[in-house]
Amino acid sequence: MSHRNARLTVFGRRLLVERVRSGRPVAHVAAEMGISRATAHKWMRRWRAEGEAGLRDRPSRPSRTPHRTPAAVEARVCRLRTERKLGPARIGPIVGLPASTVHRILTRHQLNRLAWLDRPTGTVIRRYERERPGELIHVDVKKLGRIPAGGGHRVLGREAGRPVRGMGFDYIHSAVDDHSRLAYSEIHPDEKVATCADFLARAAAFFHSQGITRIERVLTDNAWAYRKGLAWKAVLADLGASGKLTRAYRPQTNGKVERFNRTLLEEWAYLRPYTSNDERTEALTDFLHIYNHHRCHTALGGHPPISRVSNTAGQYT
Repeated sequence: MSHRNARLTVFGRRLLVERVRSGRPVAHVAAEMGISRATAHKWMRRWRAEGEAGLRDRPSRPSRTPHRTPAAVEARVCRLRTERKLGPARIGPIVGLPASTVHRILTRHQLNRLAWLDRPTGTVIRRYERERPGELIHVDVKKLGRIPAGGGHRVLGREAGRPVRGMGFDYIHSAVDDHSRLAYSEIHPDEKVATCADFLARAAAFFHSQGITRIERVLTDNAWAYRKGLAWKAVLADLGASGKLTRAYRPQTNGKVERFNRTLLEEWAYLRPYTSNDERTEALTDFLHIYNHHRCHTALGGHPPISRVSNTAGQYT
């Protein structure tokens, strides 16, 4: 799997080589793949020199960084932060470093926010990620206008593609595992209690099939279906999971599925002009497979969500 700085995956590099070998100009292939000519020529040179091995990732970290702050100075910066709770502007003059350098050091050691620290001891106690798959599942619904037959304004233009009265909306129900970011989505015509409850049951079955055998908690917003729905609570009881609600008017609390919704729109719903609602619906399955099994996730060190499930399978029983 490609590292987080790679512009192309290994598959993309193979595709680049195949297209250039077919006789097409490097500049044309680079343009359609969204990379520079220099990058395309680089991968072609590596392929000619090393073959398939030349298309694999190489670390982007330099072999040596002679100007990096000495480890002893970084340790002193961390002690001043944890023991005296000083900020970069006050630590800088003490250790003889610019405040910007001190801030980078604190960020590198995850000490850049005092809110993350236990005040009496200076220990980092705040976690933005659960320790194991299934410990917390984020659930949310995204409302999306349906596409009329023949396409909407993205296909026909603003004038011809005006919204059709009565087309209605699709409701995309999504569940995201907090630890692995493994995601599951379904499209439904509403967000009623029964729909939400049935979706949760199927989402749990999907997670189970991927190796997440137990769901401990489910986090949702304050929609009526989640607060009062008896069918929703019955599914939670069947799963042996507890329900948790976000703070009112604080969607950031459910941030992982909210961020997934944004990816859903950018890389599926608005990825290309669809000529019908059915065409967009059918494309969801492929998107979910790519997202879970192939797409590089920056929060996971450039690995796909399924790698987190595979690496921890059997570790928490």
